[in-house]
Amino acid sequence: MSMVSEFKAFIARGNVLDLAVAVIIAAAFGKIVTALVDGIIMPIVGMVMGGVDFSQLFFALDGNDYANLAAAQEAAAPVITYGAFIQTIIDFLLIAFVIFMIIKAYNRMIKKEAAAPAAPAEEILLLREIRDSLKRPGL
Repeated sequence: MSMVSEFKAFIARGNVLDLAVAVIIAAAFGKIVTALVDGIIMPIVGMVMGGVDFSQLFFALDGNDYANLAAAQEAAAPVITYGAFIQTIIDFLLIAFVIFMIIKAYNRMIKKEAAAPAAPAEEILLLREIRDSLKRPGL
């Protein structure tokens, strides 16, 4: 089998296509969650914490005080932007929670679809026939 035909067979398998679709949807979903966190959740959290903008939280390693993150970056000061880290953790937790809720809903939907009862084994059917034939009068 040539390399091209093996590659075609590999790509044509359902798992690869499903994985590709999942990756694309996950990337789009990540953008949605990031927009939700940046535009809605973090401003509310910042307001509750006294007007703090998490994206602007930083620590300058050179020991100087800067008015904001932009001023520190303009001065080429080495900074640790721990606010961005906090925001990324919140992104992760939200994505994990939404995935949990989707899987929980999916599992609930699957359980509602009751599986058809399995047909009795052939031995059971034969035993029932023997039982029924023994019950008939005149044998």
